[in-house]
Amino acid sequence: MNPMPDTDPDTESDLDTRRRRAFYRAGHRGTKEMDWLLGRFAEAELGKMDGSELNDFEEFLASPDPDIEDWLLTPGFPEPDGLAGAFVARLKRFHDL
Repeated sequence: MNPMPDTDPDTESDLDTRRRRAFYRAGHRGTKEMDWLLGRFAEAELGKMDGSELNDFEEFLASPDPDIEDWLLTPGFPEPDGLAGAFVARLKRFHDL
């Protein structure tokens, strides 16, 4: 009997599937503003993300749209801490906000 081969959870095929799912989630948020802001970022950046960074982006995408919109578009609105804050900063740089 052959032993089961070691499987890497971040195989390229798995990453591609997760990237496609994240791309869809980023571009179908429910408002045109969020679809555009997150979708354009995802289109440009997802292919560069490794498994760890993709995990972080997927977690960020779970944030409520009103929070993301306030973080990105409301002047003076405090940015979140942690991973969400890092993606807010990255999105602002990407869109020159």
